[in-house]
Amino acid sequence: MNINNKFIRLKKIIADMGSLLVAFSGGADSTFLLKIASIALPRDKVLAVTASSATYPREELLFSKSIARAFGVRHKIIKTNELGDRNFTANPVNRCYFCKKELFSRLKIMARRFNLNSVADASNISDKEDFRPGNRAKEEFKIRSPLEEAGFTKEDIRLFSRKLGVPTYNKPALACLASRIPYAKKITPAILGRINKAEVFLRQLGFAQVRLRHYNGLCRIEVLKEEIPKLVNQHDLIVEKLKRLGYNYVTVDLEGYRTGSLNEVLKQ
Repeated sequence: MNINNKFIRLKKIIADMGSLLVAFSGGADSTFLLKIASIALPRDKVLAVTASSATYPREELLFSKSIARAFGVRHKIIKTNELGDRNFTANPVNRCYFCKKELFSRLKIMARRFNLNSVADASNISDKEDFRPGNRAKEEFKIRSPLEEAGFTKEDIRLFSRKLGVPTYNKPALACLASRIPYAKKITPAILGRINKAEVFLRQLGFAQVRLRHYNGLCRIEVLKEEIPKLVNQHDLIVEKLKRLGYNYVTVDLEGYRTGSLNEVLKQ
């Protein structure tokens, strides 16, 4: 389908909803979805809701506030408690199901409270390429995915975001901090905090895309392949900082950054 036709279809899908709560993380996908919702619906019929928890970097929370304000859309922040669920903290292969169940149950309550017809997330066609156990919760709570319904890929989203002047058109991909921890390794606030501090530090060094995979005393750093030499050139500074954060061994993944690298063991 032509991308312009996808855009027309997306606006119609959202307009037909009448009113909408957007699960808003501040990432490229959900920011684009919120922008189109603000175009297709009256502003008082749109609500952006961001979940705050230890799995979500604080700087992203502040960013989501600024974006919603710029779009002139109502914005609410809720605290989710996935870390209070042992099913989640045990970090099973379907960990994301329990996280999404907590999130979507809260969003449905918010939608009823504000008399909104639908709840939508920013899932899109490209997400089907990765392992997504959270989709089960999406089905259970009848969460809509307008971007997927309209046939948008991540490339489409970035292309149209740029065309519309949406500031996240080139924003690096985001993911829950728990996705840095191998399955079956317990998720704790302390570990999530350590990962976040390490990634903030690495981004401050100028790396566009960063993932720090956590293996107790060892970490595996993923950056874009073309930035690996830059990473190695600053190895003394990086090793010193990460050892101060509690890592005994600091390693670099020579394959570079890729989405869902911890899921590669499932394919094997």
